[in-house]
Amino acid sequence: MEKTDAGTSVGVDDPYQFVDRCDFLTDEGKCRFAVEYGDHDPQFATELREQEYQCPVAGETDEEGLTGHWDWADCPHFRARSAGDECQRCGLDEQRMAHHDDRPLLEEHHLSYASGSAHGSGETSDEITITLCRWCHAKVHDSWARIDDDASPDPEAIAQQESRRAKQQEELSFESAAERYDPGEGNQEEK
Repeated sequence: MEKTDAGTSVGVDDPYQFVDRCDFLTDEGKCRFAVEYGDHDPQFATELREQEYQCPVAGETDEEGLTGHWDWADCPHFRARSAGDECQRCGLDEQRMAHHDDRPLLEEHHLSYASGSAHGSGETSDEITITLCRWCHAKVHDSWARIDDDASPDPEAIAQQESRRAKQQEELSFESAAERYDPGEGNQEEK
């Protein structure tokens, strides 16, 4: 299984199996990295410019699936960051609280770390992240748990989620001005 630089488990054997598409891939099959950030890697940008910035993994856009001559792992600037609103492992969905500093239920989990770091090369690999609840995140890093396990949300996670839902419902309740103010008083002071 893949490991972090610190040697903890990432929870997958192949991070690319959790990738749908690169963040830089446009709907037309073009590479946005080469166009917008070409100055970071001029040789890469020049090669893609000659191909009209066509992504070497996606290939032609009129066909189904990836038809390019590269795999995602071949691209030196590949990035897939999940912006999911539910845990990829157990399905727990986020309940954000506006104007609160409560810790989010979901966290970003990195599937890809420095390649060859065990051998001291320190070479960075492609950036691949997914969304996990903080309980699954801890289980994956601290034990043998895998991302693709058939898992249910942790009881503590469900309790946190339901507590936040209850707070949201409470804030949505409507209290009329007549209920907030005493109608018998002339100055309409709050009760």
